[in-house]
Amino acid sequence: MAHSGINVLFEGHNFVRLLGGLWTTVWIAALSLLIGLALGALLGILRTFKNRLLRLILRLYLEFFRIVPTVVLLFLAYYILPRMMHVANLPGSLMAVVAFALWVAAEFSDIVRGALISVPKHQRESGMALGLNRHQLFYYVLFPQAFRLELPATINLATRVIKTTSLLMMISVMDVINIGQQIIEANNHLYRTGVFWVYGLIFVFYFLVDYPLSRWAKKMDAKQAD
Repeated sequence: MAHSGINVLFEGHNFVRLLGGLWTTVWIAALSLLIGLALGALLGILRTFKNRLLRLILRLYLEFFRIVPTVVLLFLAYYILPRMMHVANLPGSLMAVVAFALWVAAEFSDIVRGALISVPKHQRESGMALGLNRHQLFYYVLFPQAFRLELPATINLATRVIKTTSLLMMISVMDVINIGQQIIEANNHLYRTGVFWVYGLIFVFYFLVDYPLSRWAKKMDAKQAD
């Protein structure tokens, strides 16, 4: 067992380093979601307005982030935009948050728009008949009902963001994947099967983070179907 592959996880500070990488993955995903959901909610509301030019611009924004691969967004945010703005040494984690947040905002804006327009028309008309202005109509009538409709899709979006953080190694962010790869390369001569144990543990980490969210989304869908 001296050179068993599983030992690579406990060699030196490897396990603690992997936990640190997991924390990096989680906080980047969480901060991106926090910013992206707030911005996406605003954009989703704006997309329900009747201004054609505004709706066209926001639609193009959505399509851009849907068409362009996430890895390209990360390269744009980390390598190209700082050079264009003549800004150097921006942290990869910061630029990753920017890229992910803008992507989340685009996707969530479509979720919010779909939820808002799915609220029964008579609910909107009833609110207007009571004399509610636009702000009151959104706050008291549309938002509470739209929230329940959009929650499952929002949770699924969160799981996608967490999984997509695996691309952070492309811009040298020390996430759990990047640290895992470093551990494998540093110990490959001693632990030939270490790669299976390292990536097996990383799989467990992602599963423990994503699976509860996935179950929650399924429960929300089941409740709405009843």
